Amino acid sequence: MTRRSDMAQVKWKAACWTLLAALALAAGCNFAPKYTVPPVATTPGFKETNGWKMAQPSDAVIKGKWWEMFNDPQLSSLEDQVNVSNQTIVAALENFLAARAVAKEARAQLYPTITADPSVSWTKPSQNAGGSSVSSGTAGNSVTASSGSSGKVFRSYILPLDASWEPDLWGSIRNTVAASAYAAQASAAQLENMRLSIQAELAIDFFSLRFQDELIDLYTSTITNYKASVELTKTLFETGIDSDLDVAQADSLLETTLAQATALGIQRAQFEHAIAMLTGQSASAFSLTPSPHRDNPPGVPIGLPAQLLERRPDVAAAERAVAEANASIGVARAAYYPTISLSGAVGYQSSALSKLLNSSSFYWAAGVAASELVFDAGKRNAVTQQAWASYRANAATYRQTALTAFQQVEDDLSALRILETEHGQQEVAVKAAQKNLDLAIERYRLGINSYLNVITAQVSLLSNQQADVAIRLQRMTSSVQLVTALGGGWTTNDLPTPHGVFHYSGTNMTNNP
Repeated sequence: MTRRSDMAQVKWKAACWTLLAALALAAGCNFAPKYTVPPVATTPGFKETNGWKMAQPSDAVIKGKWWEMFNDPQLSSLEDQVNVSNQTIVAALENFLAARAVAKEARAQLYPTITADPSVSWTKPSQNAGGSSVSSGTAGNSVTASSGSSGKVFRSYILPLDASWEPDLWGSIRNTVAASAYAAQASAAQLENMRLSIQAELAIDFFSLRFQDELIDLYTSTITNYKASVELTKTLFETGIDSDLDVAQADSLLETTLAQATALGIQRAQFEHAIAMLTGQSASAFSLTPSPHRDNPPGVPIGLPAQLLERRPDVAAAERAVAEANASIGVARAAYYPTISLSGAVGYQSSALSKLLNSSSFYWAAGVAASELVFDAGKRNAVTQQAWASYRANAATYRQTALTAFQQVEDDLSALRILETEHGQQEVAVKAAQKNLDLAIERYRLGINSYLNVITAQVSLLSNQQADVAIRLQRMTSSVQLVTALGGGWTTNDLPTPHGVFHYSGTNMTNNP
């Protein structure tokens, strides 16, 4: 009997080791396709830079706090507030943290689940049970009493530890973890894309407000000149040289221009309110001192089209979505194979608390269960087809996002190139309009021309000056938009790795203060 018992133990140990070896080998299986980034056709350079070059900084790409290239301390201060106070960015950050939590939840499935549920129970059998026995139990503990002990109260103490684990034989859990990590990466990239968009919106609103201040200054000086013209017509009328019609015309132009100047305050107030909102402040408690903007846009480092794929957070988010869909294919494929569950329990059980931790009170149990879906009417095949379709759709979205990025850069480059030429032409037009006005006023003083010629020249000059301000604002706006199209100071190196995403806070970005 002893020899047979020893042989049985040897066979049992051999079977256990064989099972563990098989689990270890199977755990290396992974049915997700080998992932590669979908190819996107690029060109050696951007078309709109041919034959025209902006002033280039020494670096090939934008780095860090991109808004500092505009050399405006107040803008820099406002941009720093955006990073910590803008509520849309806060919401995007929370979305990332939620995605990170989902990834952590998926990763937890790789490990065993262990529960402990200690309990104590008291049982008093019925005194009217007759000759039959009474069985009672709580939490896995069973107490049996005969009719002879029906007056007693039975106590039971149990200190159990239960464990269960499903080995990841076919990579289903690992691919679920990978897909969740890729989704968290995509959410981190979306957070940075939202941050960049709001930073750009703030810069555009800031420059719009400053150029509105310049328009207000322009109208202020124009109104001063118009008042002088009214006084001139009145003087000539009083001396009998001019008619009251010219006085009325000059006065009418002055009052019209005063009304237009007043209306400029509406847009300025709205830009100021928008800046307050973007920086997380109440519009009622925020104000910016008027300060006209006179500078030209800075040189923006362009880089190469191929670099753009690594500098745009929206492109990075789209690419990570492709990786997520690729991992999901592995999850769908793994459903074709059986699952194995291991379970076990250890603990102490006793009717006396003093004996609960004695070796004689110790118990254990272990078990293995396997399951395989025999028939599902094509459900797994449909899920797999869906996973492949989702992968192809995300790959197409990634390519489209990349093409859109190239388009936006080319659009902004062409806008800056054309606006630079237009600005030079408009400056010439302003000088010509000013000369025309000077001649018209001089000829009016000499009585050669009527005052109508002066009014026409005044309106023409103001119109050309307004156009000049508008073009310079467009240049600044296009410059900000080009920086945005190039990805700001962000690169894929700022994106957390699939492993690092579990520890990434979403706030330690290069652009953050």
